Parts: sequence; C-alpha cells; structure tokens
Amino acid sequence: MTLAIHQIHPHFVGEVSGIDLTRPLAPDQVAALEAGMDRYAVLVFHDQQLTDEQQMAFTRNFGAIEEARGGNITRPEQQRLPKGMNDVSNLDKDQKPLARDDRRRLFNLGNQLWHSDSSFRAIPAKYSLLSCRLPAEHGGNTEFADMRAAWDALDTATKAELQGLICEHSLMYSRGSLGFTELTEEERAAFRPVRQSLVRVHPVSGRKSLYLSSHIGTIVGWPRPEAMAFIRDLAEHATQPEFVHVHRWRQWDLVIWDNRQTMHRVRRFDDTKPRDMRRTTVAGEAPTAEQIAA
Repeated sequence: MTLAIHQIHPHFVGEVSGIDLTRPLAPDQVAALEAGMDRYAVLVFHDQQLTDEQQMAFTRNFGAIEEARGGNITRPEQQRLPKGMNDVSNLDKDQKPLARDDRRRLFNLGNQLWHSDSSFRAIPAKYSLLSCRLPAEHGGNTEFADMRAAWDALDTATKAELQGLICEHSLMYSRGSLGFTELTEEERAAFRPVRQSLVRVHPVSGRKSLYLSSHIGTIVGWPRPEAMAFIRDLAEHATQPEFVHVHRWRQWDLVIWDNRQTMHRVRRFDDTKPRDMRRTTVAGEAPTAEQIAA
C-alpha cells in the first residue's frame, strides 16, 4: 500500500488511504502524517479496527500521551478505559448509557460547545485522536473549524487588536455557561484557570491562527462583559460554514486533529443509545503564555 492524502475541504482536512494503523509505522509514514497534519490540520482514516493498546501505540508516534486526569469529573472507580485513554462515550462501566441526570453526562454536554482540547491546561494539547468504536444511531457528527483560515479572513485592524492578548481558560467557564456550576472544592482546584495566548503561530508552517475555546472566561486586563462579547464575536466569525468541516462517523473511523490550529464540537445525538468514542491526546510541549503564581 502507498500512503496518500486527499484534501476534502477547500481550506483543510485530508482523507488518508494506503495505511494500516493496527501495525507499527515506518519512519517515513510517520513523517508523511506529520507533514499532513501541518498542512491539513485534520486527518481522517477509515476502517481502522484498533484496540485501545494499538491506538495508544499509534498515538506515541507523535509524542507523549497526555495524562487524562483532570479533564473531567469521573472518579477513579468509575473509569471504563485504561490509563492513557479519554472516554468521550456516553457509557458507564457496565457499557450502559448514562442516566439523564448523571453528573458525568451533564458535564460531558460541554463537548457540544466549540472548543480546543486541553486549552484549560497550562501546557495545552498538540493532537487529539478519536476512534469510533460504535457511532450514534442518530446525530453525533463532529464539526471542525479551521482557525488559520479564520485568522486570515480577519481585517487588518482586528488582527492588530488581537496581538498580545491573553485569555483565561477553565472547564469551570465552559461548563458554567451551560449551568453546570455545582463543583466540589477538589474539582474547583483542578479546574483553576490558566492563561493562553489568543493568537498562536504554528511552529512548522509559521501560520497564525485564532486560539479560541468555550473554556475562555475572560481576556486579561479587560472588563469581563466586554471580553466575552468580543470572544463571542470572534467565535461566530471563526465557525462560519466556509471554515467548517462536518465529519459523519462510521464505525472504525479514526480522526486526528491539531488543537493548535482547529476548534471542534460534537453535535447532539440520541444518548439513550450507546455511542462509544475513545480519545488519545498528544501532550503539548510548552505554554502559550506565562502563568501566574497560584
């Protein structure tokens, strides 16, 4: 098989063929996929029947796996997947859909907001890799927004205004916007806000992109209402249809996206039925902004 990448959106997203992710990759294959991520920001693979161990092995080609702890409210005894896997399904340990009023389900509704994975960490994530083990019967598409194209389309004055701005990110902000505000003191400590630059520069291509997320709660130095109105305007601009790709999941799809260059969200689905989605995350390498002392 010969690895090939075919662009499927005017701005970004490549569909990959000629590769079996269940097998160890050759160095030239890893290099080709890294180059594809730099160019397309999202890569789609079909018919990849991965085990959890194989998904984690594939993920390590691109860097260390980010520790999943601290990104949800699931207690250790409730964990369904092995260490290194992020469970973004709607299932409990018995493989049954979570009850409608289960705190984990309500917290995970935040995934329906536009966001960048782990922007709430001081060192945010590089890549996310999502494997579809069982798609939703209805709905559950994932949408991706190209934040490079969104930056390019801004007017000169707005670009100048954005330079140097720093935002605070926290899971408390994204979940709070949905009314999920009853957090334990331990959860509040884990979700303490971090600072991220509002504009990022890709380390390989040099392209600038907006670094937006529903986890943003303010712009440092701005009155909060003014900051949130501005962030809302930027998010509306960045998620116009021309910048968005919709992925309709098939069983055994795997999608990789670059959190430094994209936002994403899952669309509503019938979660009285099982939807099994398993994510691994490649850890980032450095903060985007200086962090304040605790």
